[in-house]
Amino acid sequence: MKTMKLVVAALAGTLLAGHAFPQEKPKELVVGIATFLSGPASVFGVPGRNAADLLIAEINAKGGVLGVPLKPVYVDEGAGTNQLLSEYRRVVQEQGAQVMLGAISSGSCNALAPVAEDLKVVNVMWDCGTQTIFEDGKWKYSVRTQAHAGAEMMATLLYLMKVKPDFKSVAVVNQDYAWGRESWALLQAGLKALKPDVKVVAELFPKFGAPDFSTEITRLSALRPDVVISTSWGGDLDTFVQQAAARGLLKQSTFVLPLAESSLERLGNVLPEGVIVGSRGDHYWRHPKHKDTPEMQAFVKAYKDKTGVYPIYPTFHMQQALTGLVKAYEKAGAGGKWPSKEEVIAAFEGLEFKSLTGTITIRQDHQGLEDQLLGTTKRVPEFPFAVYDKMALYPGKLVTTPLGEKSLDWFAKVKPDLVTDKSIETFDYAK
Repeated sequence: MKTMKLVVAALAGTLLAGHAFPQEKPKELVVGIATFLSGPASVFGVPGRNAADLLIAEINAKGGVLGVPLKPVYVDEGAGTNQLLSEYRRVVQEQGAQVMLGAISSGSCNALAPVAEDLKVVNVMWDCGTQTIFEDGKWKYSVRTQAHAGAEMMATLLYLMKVKPDFKSVAVVNQDYAWGRESWALLQAGLKALKPDVKVVAELFPKFGAPDFSTEITRLSALRPDVVISTSWGGDLDTFVQQAAARGLLKQSTFVLPLAESSLERLGNVLPEGVIVGSRGDHYWRHPKHKDTPEMQAFVKAYKDKTGVYPIYPTFHMQQALTGLVKAYEKAGAGGKWPSKEEVIAAFEGLEFKSLTGTITIRQDHQGLEDQLLGTTKRVPEFPFAVYDKMALYPGKLVTTPLGEKSLDWFAKVKPDLVTDKSIETFDYAK
């Protein structure tokens, strides 16, 4: 009899190890959201939180996720990496979060990915841009629902080559940290492949958060490069543009600002016509294909009513992350069962879902494919700030580093025919 009990116990252990049993449906799905609520990056983080509040309320009003309401818990990324890691663990271990959305900073995403593996929690990278996260590592529990820097910089390079093919000199003014250095490394590799004769006359990396750019502006004024590139963002970008405009620099060189979509309204009448601007994706509330859809108009109105300003790209990234999460749960929970975390993360692979501006596809390496929209600034009487004109929409598949390759290697061998690929759509400004 004792032997029989041991056999039954052993058999039960084998079954438990080899099969996933139905999960009990929770009363609420706790979702931790790491975003900058303080510090200079809060110009992105607070809009992301505002969008999350609106979107989660809408999801819950429609019945939640598989009948379960979402409960957001916010973590301030601005408190520093050590505090972020501590709070991330606390929200999972003490507050029962089954999903975490983190984060904005590439450094934060790199730090959180191994923690998510340790905690075995679904980790949706909702905004960070570093291309190395899935190129240099393989993370089971992490997924990114938007593009990475490779796609963003490739589209920027192709657009520059399209609208100003004859430039001979270029300078860069980027924040001195990982994003500024890595994004310039990608652009420089692409420039060497497409325009090997172009001359880089200055590589300037002012300190992150610098209040004064007079040294950089004086040097650029003397060098007079054909093109000035800055992948800076937030307050740093605003300050640099304001000081450069006051010195007439924006009319002396063609400025390329791949993250300027988020600064257009804040800069008001400072940004002149003729500046190349990007959206970190295809995010623009006046998207040429989607600005008049009921979904876009409802989102823009709700966001503007709540905040007093128009939505910027972090709000669209948040919409993609939450939409992708809902769709992954629905896919994993087909048949009425409540899915495990492992089933949810597996459901992301190959997932396609609609965003406010297009379609997102998640590759098998957990990297999202996202279209890229760039344009040239135009001044119009309808708005007290610059808008997009001469827009180009680049398919995500066209500008994203192929699966299994490293972005730097791919940029180094890009071919000129990519500039005029037939899949690229173009649009002019329309009221």
